[in-house]
Amino acid sequence: MRITLGLLIAASPVAAQDSRATFGLPAGCTAYLTVQAESCQVDHHFTCEGDAPGHQRRVSLDEQGMTYAGEIDAETQWIASFHALTGHSEQLMSNPAEPASLSDLIANGVDDYDFSTMSDQFGATHFVGQDTLTGREITIDGVTLLETTYDLTATADDGTVIWSGEGNEFIHPDWRIFLSGTGVTTTPEGQFEHDDRPVEFIFPGEPGFLSTRPKHGCGVAISSAPLSEENTYDHI
Repeated sequence: MRITLGLLIAASPVAAQDSRATFGLPAGCTAYLTVQAESCQVDHHFTCEGDAPGHQRRVSLDEQGMTYAGEIDAETQWIASFHALTGHSEQLMSNPAEPASLSDLIANGVDDYDFSTMSDQFGATHFVGQDTLTGREITIDGVTLLETTYDLTATADDGTVIWSGEGNEFIHPDWRIFLSGTGVTTTPEGQFEHDDRPVEFIFPGEPGFLSTRPKHGCGVAISSAPLSEENTYDHI
């Protein structure tokens, strides 16, 4: 049976305040990676039986608990997500004008994308952007990543710019995922910087795997965009 985002959330209570607590995956799901990030966030990457071939999931937690749950396909196209802080979900709309393609990025050094998402709470949002390999290899905690730049804009149905973002991320070609980096998001409220770079990579059997407790950057005042549809797209 396919694991829906709702079932994943319901089946996975967390206790982020307990340093010994581990994130409980639903039956049929297998985790392969935990990432401790600079921004007081811990991410868990996993696959689930019943998902389409090449699809994988990610959940993110802060000190209070789970903040995000999402699914991507083998090309890192965003498929669906749930944003716990705003309580809304999004789904990729069919027939994107220019689908995101990790394969194109790896082969050509650049990938343009043009797609829309649908949210029951916020309606349709149109995303246009580009990922580019910088040519730099960055090693973090023994893992070699390829650095990228990104530049994207989110607009409403009437063409109004909701927000835009630019910065650096990383990809791991074998894992076929994006990992967050540093960037600036511009909204009607102003510009907001973020630093979500990975600090630790933890694998099955290692201490801290599937931990619910973020370790780095916690307790530090961070300037962030208001919690709204303007900053809820998680660039994957």
